[in-house]
Amino acid sequence: MKRQLILDDGTVFVGEGFGANEESIGEVVFNTSMTGYQEILSDPSYCGQLVTLTYPLVGNYGINRDDFESITPAIKAFIVREVADFPSNWRNESTLDELLKIKGIPGISGIDTRKLTRIIRKHGAMKGIICSAELDSGAMLDKLHGTDLRTDQVKQVSTKTAYASPGRGYRVVLMDFGMKHGILRELNKRDCDVIVVPYDTSAEEIRRLQPDGIMLSNGPGDPKDVPQAIETIKELLGEIPLFGICLGHQLFALACGGDSFKMKFGHRGGNHPVKDLKSGKVALTSQNHGYAVDEKSLAGSRLQVTHLAINDGTVEGLKHLDYPAFTVQYHPEASPGPEDSNYLFDDFLQLMKEEKRKELQHA
Repeated sequence: MKRQLILDDGTVFVGEGFGANEESIGEVVFNTSMTGYQEILSDPSYCGQLVTLTYPLVGNYGINRDDFESITPAIKAFIVREVADFPSNWRNESTLDELLKIKGIPGISGIDTRKLTRIIRKHGAMKGIICSAELDSGAMLDKLHGTDLRTDQVKQVSTKTAYASPGRGYRVVLMDFGMKHGILRELNKRDCDVIVVPYDTSAEEIRRLQPDGIMLSNGPGDPKDVPQAIETIKELLGEIPLFGICLGHQLFALACGGDSFKMKFGHRGGNHPVKDLKSGKVALTSQNHGYAVDEKSLAGSRLQVTHLAINDGTVEGLKHLDYPAFTVQYHPEASPGPEDSNYLFDDFLQLMKEEKRKELQHA
């Protein structure tokens, strides 16, 4: 089955269809990871996006039960150079094509993904539509131009009701803006008593859960589209130790008086170098975001920049100078990607421990 990908600028790519036989409109982005396609397609941060993988062969080790980052993928489409029809791996349980059919996600292969990536790098992420090649491309481009992309991605992927992932250690309230399961796994590994709550949970509701710490998860879209969460963070800041990742990092900055901006094509991949300004060490990190914190907007705030991206100098880490709170733009839980920054979860536990000790001293 022939399919076409039409970009907002009128560029047309014709290739082979795989996955679900569906039409899909979304923001076209690219990810440079060489592996980890199962985690990428199930990462809720890709809600509303048509994801291009720059690595040429995708699906070669199949799909397994262990590597999902969410139960229901929110990705709009998969764009690849070549899709493997006969995967080989001891954990393989199904093909990528079979999974996408089950989940209702279309795919297109056999197109020049290098050319597509160059277009995005030059002109920025843009709208696109995947549809049957039999449809008139001009008419489909008009349809694309007349379609506004949704801005409620966090609402789409956040849990609708609170739930517990019990442990006997520190209690952590995890605000779910589009949480990857890898974050929950790392907290569970440290025996945290985790309560996952919806993105719009109020500060008062969180206080009633009596947490030792608050985790702000990753998630899709523009942080300014989640004003409720910004207000909640403002209220809780200084009361309870806080750790934010990706979208959580951006929301934290906005809550503290900073600003954010849309990047040209974002950071999406598994080998982004980030420098720790205190130690001078550089870590390779997993990243997936299209917005960043504006460093100039932090002047006069009580936030200190702790990490910077080596490639473009954007803000990758923050800490509050007065309160027990820190955030990073990248993914310390990896999935996929290197685990160089996994220690940040231990830093979060240490922060909660120190705050507990202070409480006991003042009791």
